[in-house]
Amino acid sequence: MNRPKHTYIRSKKLMALYRELPCQNCGREDGTVVGAHSNQAQHGKGRGIKADDNRCASLCARCHSTIDQGYSLNRTEREKIWGESHVKTINELVRRNRWPDDIPLPEISKPR
Repeated sequence: MNRPKHTYIRSKKLMALYRELPCQNCGREDGTVVGAHSNQAQHGKGRGIKADDNRCASLCARCHSTIDQGYSLNRTEREKIWGESHVKTINELVRRNRWPDDIPLPEISKPR
């Protein structure tokens, strides 16, 4: 059974907008906030391939590291924190009227 090839969403503009927000997990505004891509295959993550750029959360270096390499959290906890931060990030960019018109808004729902 062949699946259609995924067309990845890439946007330098959107990645820059993520850096304008404070960390959507801890609130830190220390100059280290970036768009932290989802690590979930359902969002386009693949072996050596980042998820779509519209599947990011604005996270500071500390929170990003904790989610990506943190051994103090299990997978479910990491996915929950990223998911909550992702929803906050999308909602905040939309609230500020900063979401780029040419980038599809991801479907978001409350994390588990």
